[in-house]
Amino acid sequence: MSMQKVSGVMNTDFLSMQGSTTVTEAIHAMRPNNAHALLVDKRTDEDELGIVLISDIAKKVLAVNRSPDRVNIYEIMTKPVLSVDPDMKISYCARLFEHFGISTAPVVKNGQVLGIVSYDALVLKGLAADL
Repeated sequence: MSMQKVSGVMNTDFLSMQGSTTVTEAIHAMRPNNAHALLVDKRTDEDELGIVLISDIAKKVLAVNRSPDRVNIYEIMTKPVLSVDPDMKISYCARLFEHFGISTAPVVKNGQVLGIVSYDALVLKGLAADL
């Protein structure tokens, strides 16, 4: 099994927005980057990060016929978000994702977001690199 770490497969080019951003604005920012997730900034130092996935938009806006112009991302985000350490082995990260039923997480070290990691990255950049 791979000894690769999350830091080797994470995406360091990630989107981060304020919770008051509308879903329409978020989609416009996500589309050119082909992003499937965005982080929602902390409001204060004591606050926690949030995350919005494309699937959240599909389930909580599109499927229930809500107007993306009238929904702010804070209304559909997951918060607090489970984060992973950049030094975690990718196999443990995959286990953590499975255990908690998540597919994407920010990579955080000493309170600083370094990147974002997903199942796609774990498999395509991590496991596939060893094949």
